[in-house]
Amino acid sequence: MQCMKKLSLVVAVISLGWTQAHAGAITVYTALEEDEIAAYLKAANAAMPDVKVNVLRLSTGDLGARLIAEASNPQQDVIWGFAVSNMLDPRLQNLLEPYAAKGMDALPAQYKGADQKWFAATGYVAAFCVNTDRLKSKNLPMPTSWEDLTKPVYKGEIVIPSPAASGTGYLQIVALLQGMGKEKGWALLKDLDKNVAQYTPSGSRPCKMARAGEYAIGVSFAFPAMQSIEEGFPIKMVIPSKWVGYELEASGLMKTAKNPTDAKRFLDWTLSAQAGGLYSKYKELVTIPGATPNKAAEAAGLPKDLTAVLYPVDFPKSAAERDATIKTWQETIKR
Repeated sequence: MQCMKKLSLVVAVISLGWTQAHAGAITVYTALEEDEIAAYLKAANAAMPDVKVNVLRLSTGDLGARLIAEASNPQQDVIWGFAVSNMLDPRLQNLLEPYAAKGMDALPAQYKGADQKWFAATGYVAAFCVNTDRLKSKNLPMPTSWEDLTKPVYKGEIVIPSPAASGTGYLQIVALLQGMGKEKGWALLKDLDKNVAQYTPSGSRPCKMARAGEYAIGVSFAFPAMQSIEEGFPIKMVIPSKWVGYELEASGLMKTAKNPTDAKRFLDWTLSAQAGGLYSKYKELVTIPGATPNKAAEAAGLPKDLTAVLYPVDFPKSAAERDATIKTWQETIKR
């Protein structure tokens, strides 16, 4: 409820066009999931009781469109937990102010911008949520790869997030297109489309639909699979045997921040040991050194060394080709 009140406040401020600075308050735009936002804000509020953190949460695609639409008059102080493939868009990079947040120096080079305009404390990894009960009732084999999902036996049993709206949906096709090459990658996606029942705007939604028994397979990311298993749903998490896409969740400071002092304090907090301890409850990929995976990850079968299975995504290329890739997907696959 507290998070929703803050969300409503930010929407009201933006819609009315109020731009005056408010001491002790910052506005944050994010694409993080709602349940984790609430947990993080509770801890951040305890660590910084003098700062009111107002949050606007949108899906990755919607947030990217909003940031670009508001580029001439930004309304936020901080971008928090936003897909780095979107964050690297030059139109957004021009809005960011370099800031070396406390703890940023300890991050490996691939998890921060050389220009100090962004860093990523967390990330998420592509995974299939497979409902074992539905699979058994329909006498279907357990899929282990993207290629398996193109087999006719799965027709109408697969749900996938839309890459136009979801960061999860985009990271999934990026790994295929970069790993297989565009010709083979698009051919696989077209074959896969024959089996897809629907495309969702949310990356976690396919897993939730699979665990509810609506479909056999929800192509999603690892955390909702881990969470579903922990909560007792008949779900098996499958990390594809090849072309395992992942995305980093980047944060940065706006040049136009109306309260840069507290905005920097908030960014510092997101790299703190306290924040790092919370991330493992919601994230399969935590970049802060010393962070350990939670028991749910181990129980679900998440590899201890994710770097051994992840496709080495070229994020600058992913960002540069994003608009063209989504246009091609909309023209050839979207229904």
